[in-house]
Amino acid sequence: MLRYLGRFALCALPLTGVVPPASYAAASAGDAPAAVPVFVSGREGYRSFRIPAIVRLPDHNLLAFADGRVDGPADFGDVKVVMKRSRDGGRTWSGLQVVASNGSLQADNAAPVVDRLDPAYLHGRLFLFYDTGDQPEQAIRRGIGQREVWYAASTDGGHRWSAPVNITAQVKKSGWRAYANTPGHAIQLRHGRYRGRIYVAANHSAGAPQSDSGDYRAHGFYSDDHGRTFHLSEDVPIPGGNEATATELSGNGLMLNIRNQAPRPRQRIVAISRDGGVHWDAAHYDPALPDPASEGSMLAVGRARDGKTILAFCNDADASQRRNLGVRISFDGGRTWPDRYPVDAQARGTGYSDLVQLGPHALGVLYERDDYAQIAFKVIRWKPQRR
Repeated sequence: MLRYLGRFALCALPLTGVVPPASYAAASAGDAPAAVPVFVSGREGYRSFRIPAIVRLPDHNLLAFADGRVDGPADFGDVKVVMKRSRDGGRTWSGLQVVASNGSLQADNAAPVVDRLDPAYLHGRLFLFYDTGDQPEQAIRRGIGQREVWYAASTDGGHRWSAPVNITAQVKKSGWRAYANTPGHAIQLRHGRYRGRIYVAANHSAGAPQSDSGDYRAHGFYSDDHGRTFHLSEDVPIPGGNEATATELSGNGLMLNIRNQAPRPRQRIVAISRDGGVHWDAAHYDPALPDPASEGSMLAVGRARDGKTILAFCNDADASQRRNLGVRISFDGGRTWPDRYPVDAQARGTGYSDLVQLGPHALGVLYERDDYAQIAFKVIRWKPQRR
């Protein structure tokens, strides 16, 4: 019974026996520059870059993804998923690589995840889930045009990619209109009954557009056979649920933390599952997490002394504007968020972000800054639970 309480990257710890390079260890220690530009709007053939996602590979390379918008900042248009690589913990970044395209139309919302548990791939298989569209979102909400869901895969750490695979029929119901993955990293469950499950948070709209955005709902889709087949979760039943981020919890649990597109309350929506994200046992607004109708990123970063999952969550901590980007830490599986770390107090404005784990108490934040002028990377160190 559901209780109402009011768009390849897991938390990637080093593999046993793999020693991080010295440059990575230094970056983890917190002496990286305050903010390293990764994608700068107006450069490399793109008028604008938006919608960051990041993943760490087993060899400790970081892969940063974004929407490369050829003609300008609009969501719809000639948009491609682009990628850069860092071999030194985020200090420096490679040139740009296009990894997903839809011709002169829209390919966006990168959701990368590493499948570390497929026995067929010793060094892991990298999945990149993304969306395509042939009309702007508002037209698609009115029933004009189509959004589709695709993935490409890489077995060499993102240097080469498979032909794209269209999974729309498996993860989108016929009556749905708008559709978006996360955006940001997807996850692979690492513990318990659903170990190995690949899970992608998502959202959709159904029926005619509503002025209060009540036609939006958050959901997830998942694969238990390393990407051969995909299945849908239940919808999170709170209206207005939009871009979502997922994380694993202890006890076979999974949490979705969701952008609230409805005009009020200006708080994040949280849904809890005890069967790995298939059904929702509880859904509520979290008054501790203000939301200006923007994306957020969540990551499991460890276990507390009592066994509960330690979570990191990053968003614009403001009820009305995209500003005050910060990382919050929860030591009790998301019940409370006692610690907060500002990401960039000097930015003119912030926006979307994605988190990656660099070490036991070190996070990398890939985020939009200065009113979308660039996507930057910064290392945040957080303090362990106080005794």
